[in-house]
Amino acid sequence: MSAPRDFVAIGDTVFDEFIFLKEAQVLCDAEGKSCALSMSWGEKIPFEKAILLPAVGNAANAAVAAARMGLSAALVTNVGDDIEGTAVVDTLAKEHVGTEHVVRHAGTQTNHHYVLSFQSERTILIKHEKYPYAFPKDIPTPRALYFSSIAEGTESYHDDAAAYLEAHPEIFFAFQPGTFQIRVGKERLARLYARTDIFFCNHEEAERILGMQGPVEGLAEALHALGPKIVCITNGRGGVYARESDGTTVTLPMYPDIAPPVERTGAGDAFSSTTTAAMLMGHSLKDAMKRGAINSAHVVQKVGAQEGLVDAATLDTLATAWSV
Repeated sequence: MSAPRDFVAIGDTVFDEFIFLKEAQVLCDAEGKSCALSMSWGEKIPFEKAILLPAVGNAANAAVAAARMGLSAALVTNVGDDIEGTAVVDTLAKEHVGTEHVVRHAGTQTNHHYVLSFQSERTILIKHEKYPYAFPKDIPTPRALYFSSIAEGTESYHDDAAAYLEAHPEIFFAFQPGTFQIRVGKERLARLYARTDIFFCNHEEAERILGMQGPVEGLAEALHALGPKIVCITNGRGGVYARESDGTTVTLPMYPDIAPPVERTGAGDAFSSTTTAAMLMGHSLKDAMKRGAINSAHVVQKVGAQEGLVDAATLDTLATAWSV
């Protein structure tokens, strides 16, 4: 059995193929919301370039962020027995992320998503393979467990994760729900919400989870009532709002752009995982959030969710200089 890790991330891993579009339009409603990407129908449309990135996805991005900050990190995930699955394992190993809980399934494919990138924003075409998910109950007790996006049809997997966490109250549990976890509903995942130490989502996701609209302050209070000890809600250029168990709140503006963003994939993952890792390293919530915001700003300067991630020393220097 492997030694206990500082940081174990759980969630689906994907092989992302970025396609940079040239001829497209963004059509929005009168309020500048409900935007849609538009391209000519039935035409051959030239694109600028395409880039392949293995071993990405919310949980993988989180594990890489923690590893670059100097923590002992591992990933619990499923891949196919194809070339892309091999690339995922090799990439994680190069990033010093433990692969002892990466399960390769014979006769299956690795998740492959297509990212349509246009004007520094992205639309992702997703398809999750139907793996025989089984929660690894023999994970050596880590200091922190970070759970994020996973495929639909995994309700029992979530029940097993909740049981594992309930049996190990000493684990610091971070929950950043993905699309399925939001769609299945807060009632179905009530045990996970109740066990969460720190919870992450953006403003729109908070509204979908709660089935209500409103300012971040009210949404954070409602999410806190579900059980999380700390609720962090990001709000794009509006910064981030956090609420602790005792009602203490922390707000931060968006970290100033280093340069015009290149591509925004992974900004939320960088904030959430870096904040979690920094708290694990002994920083206060505010100082951890500062490091999360700084790492997020660096990620959007590169293509994909991992290339721009920086180390703990760089984050410390920049966080000290950022007087907020």
